[in-house]
Amino acid sequence: MPKLKPNTYHNTPEEDAAITAAAMSDPDSIPFTDEEWERLMAKRRARMGRPPAAVTKKSVTIRLSRDVLEQFQAGGHGWQTRIDAALKDWLKSHSPAE
Repeated sequence: MPKLKPNTYHNTPEEDAAITAAAMSDPDSIPFTDEEWERLMAKRRARMGRPPAAVTKKSVTIRLSRDVLEQFQAGGHGWQTRIDAALKDWLKSHSPAE
């Protein structure tokens, strides 16, 4: 079990029973069984971490014009992925040797 922060609130057995009873009475929110949780957690553990090396990108250093970089970064998180996509799109109609 993960280490909990100080002052973490723990339900009493009565509160836990009331919460479980309320969830069980709602057909749209029936809690998982222990077996379902184990199956779910096994899938989650299998996906944790970086993807295999065959599907990762190679880290490089590249110099870009300040205005180009600012435009991509202005879009927020994922700017490096957007630059990669723009370069892939450019390669569809150009040869890198041009």
